This record gives sequence, C-alpha cells and structure tokens, in this order.
Amino acid sequence: MDTSNLMERILSKDNLNQAYLQVVRNKGAEGVDGMKYTELKEHLEKNGEIIKEELRTRKYKPQPVRRVEIPKPDGGVRNLGIPTVTDRFVQQAIAQVLMPIYEKQFHEHSYGFRPNRCAQQAIITALDMMNDGYDWIVDIDLEKFFDTVNHDKLMTLIGRTIKDGDVISIIRKFLVSGIMADDEYKESVIGTPQGGNLSPLLANIMLNELGQLINVNRLMKNILLLKKGTLIPW
Repeated sequence: MDTSNLMERILSKDNLNQAYLQVVRNKGAEGVDGMKYTELKEHLEKNGEIIKEELRTRKYKPQPVRRVEIPKPDGGVRNLGIPTVTDRFVQQAIAQVLMPIYEKQFHEHSYGFRPNRCAQQAIITALDMMNDGYDWIVDIDLEKFFDTVNHDKLMTLIGRTIKDGDVISIIRKFLVSGIMADDEYKESVIGTPQGGNLSPLLANIMLNELGQLINVNRLMKNILLLKKGTLIPW
C-alpha cells in the first residue's frame, strides 16, 4: 500500500466526520483549554478549515495534555493524559487511517486495543490452547509502559511503514507536546500519554516488535529456554 499521501485521506470529509462523531461518543473531560466535547461542533464550524490547512502545512501545534492520576486497585497510581478535545479529534482522524494499515502487521493472537478484539477473547484462546495440551501461561506486565516509550525508537518503527512526512511530523508533535500537571508544564521527552486517541495504536506498533521478537507461535510449541544453565520446557 502506498503510504506517501495519507494526510489527504486523514483530512477527507468522511474521515473527519467519523472522527468527530467518535470523539463526541467518547465524551471525556476537558483538556488544558477547558473546551468541552459539546463545544467541539461549533469550534470546528468556525476553525475547521484553519485546522486542516495547519495540518497540511505542518503548522498545527498540539497543546499539552492535562495529567491526572488514577488510583490503581493494587496501590499506586496510573498516569492519565487528557488531550484537548480538538487534539483528540485530530488524533482520532489519524488513528482511523493508520489502524487498517497496521492491522495487517499485528499478530493474530494480539487482542489489546484492537478493533473487535478484547481481553475475553485472549482468555478463550488460552483455554483452547490448554485443552489442546499446552500447560504454560506467561504473564508479563510492562510496568508504566505508556510512560516509558522511547520516541526515537517509536518514530523509527512508524517510518518503516508510513512514508508521508506530514503524518510523521504531526505524530512526533503529539509525542512532544508536553504535560500540564498541577498547573506546571513539563516536557514529554519519553512516553505517549495514556488517554490519547492515538496512544493505543502507537503502543501496539511498539509492542508488535516485542511480539515478533518473542514469537508467540514458537512459544506455544514447547520451546526450550536456557535459564541458569538448565533447559526448561516452556
């Protein structure tokens, strides 16, 4: 697939309308500018053409995300980044075009943050494999994954598939747009905000490399791993 002119697909009327409807359906809190999702329609009616031109000319500047802390059931907190409603709209428009491209690359047994897939399907697949005679499940928790994504590595991965410089530029801008926490601005030198419409796709692009490295199919077929000098059936 030619990915050298994706920005025009992103800015197409149908794609932008779909992005607007999705952002409104998701509702969500206000970002740093205080604009509510109910105000997005009027904002786009007044500024939609300006936003589109800024995206075409690489002049669009995302605003910092508003950082909030969500308590975790097992203690600690999860950092959630809330982009402005306008930035959520732009991110959603980008994600809708990129998702079908990357879906062809993602592993068949990857279930997180993907269309028409959920954790329950992963459990069912695991149970099916256990019924087939496999008896090991590996639980890997990538602690604070969203907060620690390396921007350069992520952009390198994206550049392997996406050849439209305008799209690459705006994704980089979202990554480095910064964070507002307790009215204090902080640079976002690593990580992708958990809470942004584009972040789940970016996370899967990064994690897909891990999946290919581990090679799930091989893990399901009695791999022997060398650990402390002993061969252990996986």
